Amino acid sequence: MLKLKTAIVVLCIFPLALQAQMEQMHNDPSEQEYAWRIQQKNLYGVYIPKDVNEALLELNRLIDEPSKNKFLTLSEDEASHKLFFSLGRWMSYNWRFYDGSRLALCLQKMGVHHPDDMSRFLIILFHRSLKKQTLEVKSLAQQFSDAEELGKKERLQKGTIIFEEKRKIAPPNKGGNRKNTPRS
Repeated sequence: MLKLKTAIVVLCIFPLALQAQMEQMHNDPSEQEYAWRIQQKNLYGVYIPKDVNEALLELNRLIDEPSKNKFLTLSEDEASHKLFFSLGRWMSYNWRFYDGSRLALCLQKMGVHHPDDMSRFLIILFHRSLKKQTLEVKSLAQQFSDAEELGKKERLQKGTIIFEEKRKIAPPNKGGNRKNTPRS
């Protein structure tokens, strides 16, 4: 009978707690601001592309011809490394990869999650587009996603355990006394 009463109480309280948590999330100013940002075409006076194609068109529009010609002389790896702290930072800051934007959300859905990876991803794609190579957007996004997963696994393997707790559970008492046995 006690279990039934407990179950009824839990079933009555759980929806209320869930509703309170959802209301808190909707009332959280940072959540509201993020939801607003990812819907905007412009943030702080800068146009935010809606997808990769628009981002490449916008880069092509913003970058002058001499800079594009210098960019073409670099290999893909050189371009992604050398331009990371200039063009990459510009994209990250202005296209709001850290704060959230519609382009950042698009890239996250593709499997490119970290803002630095987003910048490198677009630099590589822009380089390929200028060289008139096939972009291979999906396979490149998969490479970034795989590298992220590999990095997570390596960090977990290299990590050290700060604290480990082991509990001893007493064996069941044969006499029928349940004082020392764990409850389920």
